[in-house]
Amino acid sequence: MKPYANLPPLPSRISRLGKLAFDLWWSWHEEAREVFRRLDYPLWRLTAHNPVRMLRMVSRERLEQAARDPSFLNVYDAAIKALDRALTAKESWWIRRFPHLPMGPIAYFSAEFALHQSLPIYAGGLGVLAGDHCKEASDLGLPLIGVGFMYPQGYFHQRMSSEGWQEEVYEQLNWDHAPIERAVTKEGKPCIISVPVGNRSVLVSVWCVRLGQVKLYLLDTSMEENAPSDRELSARLYGGDRETRVQQEIILGVGGVLALRALGSNPVVWHLNEGHAAFVVLQRIREALEREESFEEAIEEVRSSTVFTTHTPVPAGHDTFPFHLVEAHLAAYLGSLGQYRDDFLALGHYDNGGGPMFNMTALALRTAGAINGVSQIHERVTREMWAPIWPGLPESERPVKALNNGIHISTWIAPDISRLLEKHLGKEWRDRHEESEFWGEIFKIPDEELWAVRQALRRYLIAFIRERARQRWTQEQVSAARVLTAGTLLDPAALTIGFARRFTGYKRPELIFHDPERLARILNAPRRPVQIVFAGKAHPVDDMGKHHLQSVYKRAIDPTFGGRIAFVDDYDLHVAHFLVQGCDVWLNTPRKPFEASGTSGMKASVNGVLHLSSGDGWWAEGYTGSNGWLIDGGVMTGEPAAVDAADAEALYRLLEEEVVPTFYDRDVDEVPRRWLRMVKEAIRTVTPRFSTRRMVKQYAEWMYASAVNKAVAK
Repeated sequence: MKPYANLPPLPSRISRLGKLAFDLWWSWHEEAREVFRRLDYPLWRLTAHNPVRMLRMVSRERLEQAARDPSFLNVYDAAIKALDRALTAKESWWIRRFPHLPMGPIAYFSAEFALHQSLPIYAGGLGVLAGDHCKEASDLGLPLIGVGFMYPQGYFHQRMSSEGWQEEVYEQLNWDHAPIERAVTKEGKPCIISVPVGNRSVLVSVWCVRLGQVKLYLLDTSMEENAPSDRELSARLYGGDRETRVQQEIILGVGGVLALRALGSNPVVWHLNEGHAAFVVLQRIREALEREESFEEAIEEVRSSTVFTTHTPVPAGHDTFPFHLVEAHLAAYLGSLGQYRDDFLALGHYDNGGGPMFNMTALALRTAGAINGVSQIHERVTREMWAPIWPGLPESERPVKALNNGIHISTWIAPDISRLLEKHLGKEWRDRHEESEFWGEIFKIPDEELWAVRQALRRYLIAFIRERARQRWTQEQVSAARVLTAGTLLDPAALTIGFARRFTGYKRPELIFHDPERLARILNAPRRPVQIVFAGKAHPVDDMGKHHLQSVYKRAIDPTFGGRIAFVDDYDLHVAHFLVQGCDVWLNTPRKPFEASGTSGMKASVNGVLHLSSGDGWWAEGYTGSNGWLIDGGVMTGEPAAVDAADAEALYRLLEEEVVPTFYDRDVDEVPRRWLRMVKEAIRTVTPRFSTRRMVKQYAEWMYASAVNKAVAK
């Protein structure tokens, strides 16, 4: 039975609304979003753009009206036809590009996927990248299937105490409001697998999320048959201690393979998105041994079809476990390996300087045939950091490629910008957006029209922030200070800077406060006001990150800054869309080389929000000198305090001498011509180079096709 069969009855004329709501394809297609906006716009806003929840709340009277409304029916019919075309398309980029490759699936494993705010199974950038990867794979027709966790409690909701201390609130997912369905086997039965963990078996149910031509399978241990502690294994994203984490990663890696087998899927490529999923290779080695292959043959088979992407340039950011924990919880698997038990454990053996541990990234690096970092800087850092994996190989020959991250343009571009592009560049802009030469046409857009759109997007952002503050005040009875910090005093016409990301030390969220008096002068300058909107969460166990967040929160209530600093709490995908589209400048201040790539600045740039960032991650490649600004204090090594002081000075100088003057330099028509030249240059240079269209095509051409060919050869 389809999940939408449980929805309240729909009028026959619009009976496929349920199918549309349960396929997240709608979330990146404007014509499909418009269906739900027109159905009940207040309800659309109330549900934070969740059509599944909408259809459970909308009145029967309104549904009957819609079924008789010719204007609504035109939009509805167009969206349904578009969905049908997407689902039945026989010609796709993948088929045209690789007509002779078999259509075996590509299995893409990730600990988190950010698809839509109605499905909170993501924490941050890794999940956003994974979600965008799946959406683009659907657009390009790649035979990709995702594997992750269901997380019934998701990631935490952020609430701020009166003292500005982050509090984590976990809420049980309302299954009736989520776009999910039970995965079923070929026999039509719910897919439930059993995963040996330690001296017991854990039952895992499998859920399915539809993304056009791509399906995402989510693993869930919250079954009544499991012990209470086992039900909690998939309850929260990145929750629990190290022992919980190793069990989770056994469920993800081993259980993910077992789930695909139970569903009748036989992937030809296995893509591990970060080391959390590296136990995939254990189950695949075990299967090869059961076919009476040697251990060496099993490793070669796994290696020929495994792709590994690492995102973490900090050694402490990679999952490591004491060997006794791994041996205890993998007892059933290690026993089945027989004489090869120690050989497998050696694949994860790594010493970061604190003694030998079982390192999940080391396991993936040793068993993947194709490995990539996510920027050119990160490629170099990875080759250097993991040099012991390839003893004797010079750095240039270590098998790590640079394949920079990208963003799914249709998900992140503002509808107002999209319509402007369609008007002046033609409807084909979406199909050609990865072609650099195409974007020269951007300069045809009249400055007046672009400026009107940019101002409208800023107004949308400020209105959203104010309404959110009003809701906090009326619904949660928060203090007046909370209302003040939430952005109620922001000016819809002022230069607006956004800083939205995870709060942690290396991202330096307080760098801009290095000289508070100087910053106050910049923010409160007569006739040239500047305001800063902060958003983001600290990891629940990162007390230093929480202290950074608390400090920013207190700055927001400091009258020195005149109400020109705001902190928007509970940052999620919904908030992110308003911020990356509505700010004027996107501030990013990581300490080099600790940001592997970063993607939020890409989202901002394609919307005409100018990037102001230190030269780490993607910006080291993306900055051209005319599409944003580079923060460079000129101090590369030495005491962190000296580096921070130099970078803060560079940041203030850019704001005072370039950013603010350029924004407020208006002609007689009150249009900032110099600013808009930079806006157009940002869109022109960032859109084609840093889209998932380019990224997924490179994965397909550089990694997937090669792995498929190897599998066919075997």
